[in-house]
Amino acid sequence: MNDPHDPAIERDVAELLAGTVKCETTPDLIRKLARSRATGKPLIIKAGFDPTAADLHLGHTVVLSKMRRFQEMGHQVVFVVGDFTALIGDPTGRNEARKPLTPEAIRQNAETYTAQVFKVLDPAKTIVRFNSEWLRPLGAEGLIKLASKYTVSRMLERDDFKKRFALEMPISIHEFLYPLLQAYDSVALAADVELGGSDQLFNLLVGRALQRDSGQEPQVVLTMPLLEGTDAKVVDGILTGAKMSKSLGNYIGVTEEPTAQFLKIMSISDDLMWRYYELLSAKSSVEVGDLKARCKAHAVNPRDAKEALAAEIVARFHGTDSSQAALEAANRWLREKTVAELAEKTVEAPPEGLSMFVALRDTGMAASSGEARRKIGEGAVWMDDERVAADVLLMPGDVKVVRFGKKIAARITVVAKG
Repeated sequence: MNDPHDPAIERDVAELLAGTVKCETTPDLIRKLARSRATGKPLIIKAGFDPTAADLHLGHTVVLSKMRRFQEMGHQVVFVVGDFTALIGDPTGRNEARKPLTPEAIRQNAETYTAQVFKVLDPAKTIVRFNSEWLRPLGAEGLIKLASKYTVSRMLERDDFKKRFALEMPISIHEFLYPLLQAYDSVALAADVELGGSDQLFNLLVGRALQRDSGQEPQVVLTMPLLEGTDAKVVDGILTGAKMSKSLGNYIGVTEEPTAQFLKIMSISDDLMWRYYELLSAKSSVEVGDLKARCKAHAVNPRDAKEALAAEIVARFHGTDSSQAALEAANRWLREKTVAELAEKTVEAPPEGLSMFVALRDTGMAASSGEARRKIGEGAVWMDDERVAADVLLMPGDVKVVRFGKKIAARITVVAKG
């Protein structure tokens, strides 16, 4: 067997662990990769997605992109469509049981998933399986046997179940079955590695336990960060917001029309933009860090950085021509929307001109010239799409579009004081 300290294996491990939240366990991953390299047998890499909605969104691609990297290293990816587990619905992170979907709705959603997944994964190196293939044949006897593998006390170690139990909120028996059924997927596929969001850690670890109980080598568990939805904000220095979800309406679908994708990305906050760069962009962490530093130093307009991110993501899912067309359409729409919504302000200026500090105060855009001075120092004031880096003079006859912070904008007409 290859030496697990082989530099090639160490490079692979470092790349596979980059951006992950947790690996259970790294020594197992090293050993499996070394064995695969020695035998030429690819590892089986598994991830499951319940078709509870019609569209995959950018949050799903965080896991899918890591699976793609395994494919590029020569391993076999199995994309599991949870058509059977969707009948229960994953209770992860919820304070109540999910409403059940009809088999017809699940079937329709599953069809869209199998088409959309190849926006990220290599179809030649992907096997698509439906977990009804092995879960439905279990029958009542098999389900009872599976339920005997885990205790209620172990299930209540799961955070959402623990909270609901403490608050005396209902937990249906069938919800306890979900982690076991998802875990049985790993047994049925003899998975070497399973990937999922960080909120899936409990379920994925149950998979390790069931494999061990079945006499299989336990899978390596890799969890990825959860991508916040488009409405997330920074509060007291901390990025706060629910994960991307179609049910919450804060999502960007991978098959959405290019201009809609572009505009949704342009609508996120500047703070959230860096999280999206981290989890979605092909740029390295060094490149993203450099871009962020240049924006902070006012060498790059954050809007330009966001536009570049939007163009990259749209190009990934629709091609470069569509990305360019979306850029032009989005900018045209934003300009028209901006012009239509601008407040009209008028200020008087002496012949020698009026300080921007005073103009912002006199138009009511800033509460005081001191606040205007502070905002300019923060790089939060723009005039005709150029950042105002220091005090400037507005002259009689000027008509300027001025933005103050993220939500205040006006067209300022400067008239001669008389």
